[in-house]
Amino acid sequence: MIENEEQQPVDETPAQDEPTEDSPQSAEPEAPVEEAPAQEPVAEEPVAEEPVAEEPVAEEPVAEEAPAEEAPAEEAPADDAPAAAAPAEPAEPEEVLHPKQARKRARSQHTGETRPQRSPEERAAERSDRRARLSASRRAYRQKQRAQRAASPRPEVPQQEGREHGPGAPRVRQGIVVSAKPDKTITVRIDIARRHRTYKKIVRSSSTLHAHDERNEAHEGDTVRVIETRPLSRTKRWRLVEILERAR
Repeated sequence: MIENEEQQPVDETPAQDEPTEDSPQSAEPEAPVEEAPAQEPVAEEPVAEEPVAEEPVAEEPVAEEAPAEEAPAEEAPADDAPAAAAPAEPAEPEEVLHPKQARKRARSQHTGETRPQRSPEERAAERSDRRARLSASRRAYRQKQRAQRAASPRPEVPQQEGREHGPGAPRVRQGIVVSAKPDKTITVRIDIARRHRTYKKIVRSSSTLHAHDERNEAHEGDTVRVIETRPLSRTKRWRLVEILERAR
């Protein structure tokens, strides 16, 4: 064994990995590649497992079948609920008709049954009875009205100045005296100016009237105001109220 080892030639050539002086790589030596040491098996320590939060599992719809079975029981009162909860609608007020309209409606709703045939004497008797009933009702109504008026007589209103002509507001006019010769009587001219309805032109007209002047105060040319009164003579229906302007 020893002889064989001596006879074997020894290869003295440098390894390719080792750098030589002649090689151009000698100036920049490569960094030796370190081989990772073999990792020795290390006994793994038991790690405490953290409790993992379990995800909520969707529960099966177990209760869905129960409402399906109870649905008919719930639907039955649902139909009855509106009828019980709804307030009772107020009764509509009855329509009040005029007697003529009521008779007309009654005739329109007539079934068409004909009355038995009657003789002219029977018709006349029915007519006279109906008239007697109506006249009796009218007589009773009039007597009742008379009794009410007698129980509460109307108070007498004192007659006011300017209301001698009767009920209603008396008319008042303004004009110029054209004559004052008669005793306690004056003639007044009333000038009227109004617009024509169609042609829109100012139309002037005048009228005369006789007024009662108790003191003979008015003279010709005076501007006076007269008021309507009761008939004082055949032509006098007016009375002097005041003198607005004296004649110059």
